[in-house]
Amino acid sequence: MKKQIILYTVCLAAMMSSCHIYKSYDRPEVDTQGLYRDPVSDNDTLASDTTNMGNLPWEQVFTDPQLQALIRLGLEQNTDLQSAIQNVKAAEAGLMSARLAYAPSLAIAPQGGVSHLEGSKRSWTYTLPISASWEVDLFGKLLNSKRGAKVALLQSKAYKQAVQTQVIATIANCYYTLLMLDKQLAITEETSIIWDKSIETMRSMKEAGMVNEAAIVQSEANSYMIKASIPDLKQQIRETENSLSLVLKEAPQKIKRGTLEEQKLPEVLNSGVPIQLLANRPDVKAAEMSLAGAYYSTNQARSAFYPQISITGTLGWTNSVTGMPIFDVPKMIMSALGTLTQPLFYRGANLAKLKTAKAQQEIAALNFQQSILNAGSEVSNALYQYQAANEKTIQREKQINSLEKSVEYTQQLLTLGTSTYLEVLTAQQSLLSAQLSGISDEFQRIQAVVNLYHALGGGRTE
Repeated sequence: MKKQIILYTVCLAAMMSSCHIYKSYDRPEVDTQGLYRDPVSDNDTLASDTTNMGNLPWEQVFTDPQLQALIRLGLEQNTDLQSAIQNVKAAEAGLMSARLAYAPSLAIAPQGGVSHLEGSKRSWTYTLPISASWEVDLFGKLLNSKRGAKVALLQSKAYKQAVQTQVIATIANCYYTLLMLDKQLAITEETSIIWDKSIETMRSMKEAGMVNEAAIVQSEANSYMIKASIPDLKQQIRETENSLSLVLKEAPQKIKRGTLEEQKLPEVLNSGVPIQLLANRPDVKAAEMSLAGAYYSTNQARSAFYPQISITGTLGWTNSVTGMPIFDVPKMIMSALGTLTQPLFYRGANLAKLKTAKAQQEIAALNFQQSILNAGSEVSNALYQYQAANEKTIQREKQINSLEKSVEYTQQLLTLGTSTYLEVLTAQQSLLSAQLSGISDEFQRIQAVVNLYHALGGGRTE
């Protein structure tokens, strides 16, 4: 008999080990080689850096004091971030509950009563029991529940970090958008004033017979076109301020800010080695924790096929036996019971739950892999955006310099009578368009830095 018990125990242990009920989650193999594309070559992948820009504190990336004040306010008040913080607290409570499941549950249920028979005295009976119940976790049900609660906490923390990085990037992009619009508005208003002066000059030249009325009318039409674009720019500024106020959880208001020329951002952008995305990107970390949680849910579904063992006991005092009082002095009562519950008629339901858990685990694995690819794509896009913006800025500066000279020359020629008003109008319109595009190019370069910092998980720590 003893040999049979030993044999059953060995078989049971082998069966449990083959089902991996007690095995902890292991990260799957992920190929991150060549995850980033080189911004210059279409065929080569980006060489790995020894550092990662995403590890820099956000204060070192965004040095504008007014922008820093806005980011701090957003980190304190943003609704999405505050909700993520509450999710972390809820996950912490869930982990505490899973850990306490290992401890016995205690309960006290005092009972009392009075009975009276005709011709006899009233008799009082009472029972003061303290009962305890303890589930023996031989098949990993509680263990996998605790591990699942732990990774759920890690996932909620990673999600909170992801929201935090998004808040920082959103505030920075809105702030720099305002600076871009401010400069475009200033140039447009300045051009409008210059154009008005040109019209006055043309009117004087008309009196001298140098230009005709058509030139003045055409110039006035272009002046009105420039003036009409000013309300659009002001509307964009107002809407961007309102959007930023919402991110800050503030009523729509004017945003205090600096100028585009004052901004200083890192010139050297280090993306780090691709494997660092697994540690730095909060959304990748959250996706992996989701996979780990699905793994432990599958283990829990497996444990449902095995018996559930529980031990219950009662300790207390009573002055009644079989419901009738016999002594006034209370007597101690004790009881202990062990139960083993083996599912017999729930196998189909348990099997369906296991299949569902496995399918959800496969979905989580696919999402994890896709999150890494998404991260690499975002980093590649930001690197190329920065490279393209730099190249455009160089060429745009040359274009603006040439157009400034063109405006100056055509105005001089018009005064001398060797140029037409159409050439002057064309040169002035081309210059304004190039100046506005140059501001947009500078904004795109700054935006690329913000996007790369966000893509590398920058700002994830306090």
